Amino acid sequence: MAFDAPAPEPEQPRTFRLGLIPGATPGKWIDAWKKRMPHVPIELVPIEVAGQCDAVADLDAALVRLPLDDDTLHVITLYDEVPVVVTSIDSHLLAADELTVADLAGEIVMTPSDDPLGPFEIPGAVAPKFRALPVADAIATAATGTGIVIVPMSLARLHHRKDADHRPLVDGPVSTVALAWRRENTTPDVETFIGIVRGRTSNSSR
Repeated sequence: MAFDAPAPEPEQPRTFRLGLIPGATPGKWIDAWKKRMPHVPIELVPIEVAGQCDAVADLDAALVRLPLDDDTLHVITLYDEVPVVVTSIDSHLLAADELTVADLAGEIVMTPSDDPLGPFEIPGAVAPKFRALPVADAIATAATGTGIVIVPMSLARLHHRKDADHRPLVDGPVSTVALAWRRENTTPDVETFIGIVRGRTSNSSR
């Protein structure tokens, strides 16, 4: 006597929650996710660099800035961002197409409170006499002519102002953007997103 096989259990509704540090540009990956996983909405969750390790614990995955010192996370390096010097539109520094660390001697260099680049030495630079400001406020301050700030290119574009401009800092520290997720949370959805950022098609083998 033949018996019909039981119908497969329907998939439970779920959302893929992806954290994004300021300046991250996941557009093409989001578009690919929506085409490949139309039944799983993707939620973009803004996170700050200072708390990115803790933030990943509550997310499926996140785009973060390295270094990331947390053995509980898997990390895949994605791309490097060029550092730029943001300064007032009237600054003499804009006369050059690109700058070096040596060009910044004597300048007031602001280090943002949410510094995305980490500490590095600029010989001859002058420390500001005011407290550290978040990136957006530091760029607004630089636009007034009170100092300069060094940030990844994407943040200069994110906080673009008509009264400020930027130039590449050719020997400055790059900022590496990576994909991170909890080791114990390598779900099929996470593996799908990994495949997307690595350029695999839906028919590619892992």
